[in-house]
Amino acid sequence: MKRIVAIGGGELRERTTMEIDAYIAKLAQEHAGGNRPYALFIPTASHDYMPYYNTFHKVYTGVFNIKTDVALTVFKEPDLEKIKAKFEKADVIYVGGGDTVFMIEHWKKSGLLPLIEDAYQRGVVLAGLSAGAICWFSDIYTDSQYVNGDSGEKYSMFQGLNWFEGVISPHYGSRMLDFDEIVCYNYDRAYGVEDNAALVLEDGKVVGSVESGGKAWELTRKDGKIQKREIKPI
Repeated sequence: MKRIVAIGGGELRERTTMEIDAYIAKLAQEHAGGNRPYALFIPTASHDYMPYYNTFHKVYTGVFNIKTDVALTVFKEPDLEKIKAKFEKADVIYVGGGDTVFMIEHWKKSGLLPLIEDAYQRGVVLAGLSAGAICWFSDIYTDSQYVNGDSGEKYSMFQGLNWFEGVISPHYGSRMLDFDEIVCYNYDRAYGVEDNAALVLEDGKVVGSVESGGKAWELTRKDGKIQKREIKPI
């Protein structure tokens, strides 16, 4: 089975997503089949910010006894053979938040994207927060343009990796009004994932959510109005 856990947002350092992290750890343990699970952290979206990885390590090793490692590719030419060996050991790959558009483009240029896709096809659990949650979808609502200092709107629609046909916004609680308006005029269906909530996808289909204080929503357009359905916890 191919799984993705898409976390809308939250603070790993402050442990606001712990119920979701516990669910991810459980999936990693299942994939490890009795061995100690191995988690690979990908901090591309934060430009390989090492304190982010250190926080991930403290939570996933300190709380869940999962061995962790990191794939660094931004500031030096990556040794793809060494990185490939890390991917081959992984039971879960966790993609951190940050600049979604930069991350996607860098994955394509660096050769990281085929390794991620191969791991997913092999049944390695993919998890991610914010940028790491929305990148898999076809249409993503992101602040990457704003982060890069470009002129224009603070949030914009961009194309994601298009592994799944769908429109998605992270941090939905704070972006709700603008995102709802975009959906109302442009899309028939979308997903809004609040901080401290996650969508769970199995074999390309949304099967439920995991809550750690937030909620995940499905938005549909009907007669020029948006209808919302809470995606129930699994």
